[in-house]
Amino acid sequence: MGNTNYFTLTYLDPFQGAVLAGFATDHLKAKTAYCLAKLGDNYSVDLCRYFRREFEAHGGKVIYWTFPEGTTDFGPYLSSAKNNGADVFFAPVSIPSAERIIKQADAQDFTMPLLAGDSWDANAILNAAKGTDLDIYVTTYFDEEIVNQENSEFVESFQKWINSRSANLANNGGNDTIATASVMGYDAYFTALEAIKVAGSADPKAINEALWKVNFQGISGPVSFDEDGNAIRNVAFVKKVNTQTGEWEVVAEMAAHG
Repeated sequence: MGNTNYFTLTYLDPFQGAVLAGFATDHLKAKTAYCLAKLGDNYSVDLCRYFRREFEAHGGKVIYWTFPEGTTDFGPYLSSAKNNGADVFFAPVSIPSAERIIKQADAQDFTMPLLAGDSWDANAILNAAKGTDLDIYVTTYFDEEIVNQENSEFVESFQKWINSRSANLANNGGNDTIATASVMGYDAYFTALEAIKVAGSADPKAINEALWKVNFQGISGPVSFDEDGNAIRNVAFVKKVNTQTGEWEVVAEMAAHG
């Protein structure tokens, strides 16, 4: 990005868009996708763009719409998706918009799967979806069920901290499910700490040089950076809301669609 002090641990949109398109095609058997983005929002617009590119490259049809700032009624978009014969509704939007989409989709007895990126990987989505009959899928960096020393220690310690105070539990959405933002914040902190250890110094230049070469085993997987400071990530987990329990269930481990 032209900034040698910029590093990111998250997925790049081209990768995440390709993974989501591959999941829609291969697992959901979708032929037509309805993509909804917020006008002027780089995240949702770009993710829809990369999803569309990959989905159409594999023979699918995409219906694309944007909504303006301040939109609260998503009923017309949901109805449009149904009326146009879409097989999947892709809406990588903010959590407040996602909560409204879920509520309004449930009111419409919406049957097609709702698909989103990592912005929907939040406990607020679990709470909104619980008790509905919706099929909701998102991409994520972390599978809580993977059993290894790092994961087990992190899950046990973090859930203990969440449950140690009522305020922590409330801020986490009223449960001890570990959100992806918590995992990424943890990995970002310890990646920086690893670079400081490697540098053996508090000098900013030395730490920066160490970050470019860092190789750290994070909770979200191995962390190292490419020439642009982006984390090298080749695999994403796709998980689904269990609407009866209000918990996530990992349903696929995906690489970019080939």
